[in-house]
Amino acid sequence: MRGTGALRHAALMGLMFLVLAVPARAETDRVSLGLPAEAMQFIGYYVAEDLGFFAQQDLEVKKVFLAGVASFNAVVSGSVEFALASGASLTRAAAHGQTMLAIAQLNNRPPWDIVVRKEIAEAAHFDSGAPLATRAHILEGKTITVQGINALDHAYLKIVARIGGVDPDAMTVSALAPPDTLAAFARKAIDGFASGPPWAQQVEDEGTAVAIAVGPNGEPNSIMPLGSSLVVTRPQLCTERRAICVKMGHAMVLAAAAIHDRPQDVVAVLKKRFSAVKDTVVARSFDALVKGIPRMPAVDPKALRNADEVNVNAGFLKPEDLLKSYENLSTDEFLR
Repeated sequence: MRGTGALRHAALMGLMFLVLAVPARAETDRVSLGLPAEAMQFIGYYVAEDLGFFAQQDLEVKKVFLAGVASFNAVVSGSVEFALASGASLTRAAAHGQTMLAIAQLNNRPPWDIVVRKEIAEAAHFDSGAPLATRAHILEGKTITVQGINALDHAYLKIVARIGGVDPDAMTVSALAPPDTLAAFARKAIDGFASGPPWAQQVEDEGTAVAIAVGPNGEPNSIMPLGSSLVVTRPQLCTERRAICVKMGHAMVLAAAAIHDRPQDVVAVLKKRFSAVKDTVVARSFDALVKGIPRMPAVDPKALRNADEVNVNAGFLKPEDLLKSYENLSTDEFLR
C-alpha cells in the first residue's frame, strides 16, 4: 500500500511538472476594424481573417461595415480600434488637427477603374489606346457613381476628369453601394462608375462596359505611388496597448506575403467571400490587385504625400493646407 501511494504521488508530481512545463498560450486580444466597403481592394483583411493570420497572432477581429469615410471617422471617434482607409483621409484629418497613425499599407496604386457603358464609348468613337487625357474627355456631362462622396474613389474620378480637361462639376456624381450601382448600370440609369474590384471587372468581363482609366495599371502616373488600403488607428492606442498593434501589423505582413506566394489560396478566399462573382471576374480582379500590393506593407511617406496632393487636386483641401511633413503619420515598427 505504501509503495502504491508513493507511485501515485510520483505520478501526480510528474503530471504537475508537465502542466507547468507547457507554455501558457498568449492572451487573445479582441478589436474592431472598420471596413468602408465590401470590395476586393480590401483583400489584405480577407486573407488575414480567412487564412488564419489573425488567429495565429492571437487576435480576434470584429469587422464593422461603415461606408466610405465613416470607417476612418470611427477611428477618430474611438468607435473602432482600426480601420482600412485612404491616405487622403489620413492627411486630410491631420490638416484639421486630427492626427491618426497608419501602421500598414496594403496597396500603393489606385484600385479603381472608371468605366462607361459600351454603347456610350462606341457612339463617341472611343479609342482605348489613346492617352488618358483623350480618353478622359468622354466623362464630360456623364452621370457617374462612386462609393463615397469625398472618399478617395471620388477624388480619383475628379483627377481623371481634370486630366481630360473636364470640369468635375460638368459631371453628375452620386454615391451608391456596389449592388445598387450594378443595377443602375444595367438599366442604364447611370452612364458609368468608379469602383474597385470586382465590380468594374464584372461589367468589363460581361462586355457591357469600357474602361476609361485603370488605376491598377498605374493611371495616372502623376499620383504614383498612392496611399491606399491603409491600416489606421489612434496613436495613443499603440502606446497604451502596444501588443494589439504588433499583432495587427504582423498579421498584415503575413497576408501580404500570402497574396504573392499563395495565389491559389488567396483566389479561393476571394471566391468564398464573393461567391456570386464569376470565376473569370475573380481571376481578373486578383490580377489587377496584386500589381499594387507591396510584399512588405510598410507605409511609404511619398504615397501619403501623393494622397495629400490628391486632396488638393480634387478640391477637398486648399494648396496651403498641404502638410509640411508626413513622417509622424505612419510607422513600420509594428511590422518587424
